[in-house]
Amino acid sequence: MAAVAVLNNLALYKSKSTKTRSDSSRLVSNSIRCSVATGEETRRVTVKNGNDLLDICRVLNGMWQTSGGWGRIDRDDAVEAMLRYADAGLSTFDMADHYGPAEDLYGIFVNRVRRERPPEYLDKIRGLTKWVPPPVKMTSSFVRESINVSRKRMDVSSLDMLQFHWWDYSNPGYLDALKHLTDLKEEGKIKTVALTNFDTERLQIILENGIPIVSNQVQHSIVDMRPQQKMAELCQLTGVKLITYGTVMGGLLSEKFLDTNLAIPFAGPPLNTPSLQKYKRMVDAWGGWSLFQTLLQTLKKISSKHGVSIPTVAVKYILDQPAVAGSMVGVRLGLSEHVQDTNAIFSLVLDEEDVNSIQEVSKRGKDLLKVIGDCGDEYRRA
Repeated sequence: MAAVAVLNNLALYKSKSTKTRSDSSRLVSNSIRCSVATGEETRRVTVKNGNDLLDICRVLNGMWQTSGGWGRIDRDDAVEAMLRYADAGLSTFDMADHYGPAEDLYGIFVNRVRRERPPEYLDKIRGLTKWVPPPVKMTSSFVRESINVSRKRMDVSSLDMLQFHWWDYSNPGYLDALKHLTDLKEEGKIKTVALTNFDTERLQIILENGIPIVSNQVQHSIVDMRPQQKMAELCQLTGVKLITYGTVMGGLLSEKFLDTNLAIPFAGPPLNTPSLQKYKRMVDAWGGWSLFQTLLQTLKKISSKHGVSIPTVAVKYILDQPAVAGSMVGVRLGLSEHVQDTNAIFSLVLDEEDVNSIQEVSKRGKDLLKVIGDCGDEYRRA
């Protein structure tokens, strides 16, 4: 029944005109949904497609920072830091096959949890990984062998979530890969199949081919609102959810960069990590450093009003957007921690005045859908 509902809503999505599409946020599938619990469990959310489901923490610990460029990661210190995050209730970790030692660190961490924490604690731990294959023929054996590598590194019999990336849409092999991943899910090797950095058109094609996608991980921040322009509508109609990254823009959306002038050499904080450099380019595309300072000043007023930090406001704003199940906050394991700021996200409530003031600045920036393209297009431009 769930699959039928998805197909019906896909047909509705295709039949709608551009003129009426803006009203579609009111149409949400009843068969596949993201449910947020109440009370003490407001920090967790369940992403679901048919019988496939996974509950995760709404703020995910992003492990891109283990891949090099953010400082040397000590294995033991990193695992201890992972335990502290999990002890604080931040128990969902996001990684990838190419994030340096991330999957290996998770494997060591989850074994520590098995030995040192009660079974109910282990039940809350989630490890989401990504597979970014080379452009080769997607045979069943190749897909199976690749996924087995991640299972072995993470020391789990079944991956909680496998998020799939594909570089070249002109090569339809992504459908073959996803069908093989679905077969592995049926075998119990993967619990849920998801995407990362796919655009709206390809997400629609994938769903039309019967692939039970639960989420798509995309770049989404106050500066980059592209997912709300096309992707969110399809997600609301089909139940696919968004997991967002770049939500604090590598740290640019923070007090550290407030009232700084990067045009003057050595006058401001250095852009000394891959993420800071990446998202500074996004700021330039959006509207430049002066407009970004206006945004930071607006966020500072809101954060001071609520007694929280700028990053806390930035993440909460995106978590409140349609179709968003969870947002990533990068962790520099063993080097720095932001547990208190992160946990403050769950109790923060942005009022209408807060939202309006953020939107007023955000809409002054350029339309990044026109400048860059749809979600993930920044990775596929010539």
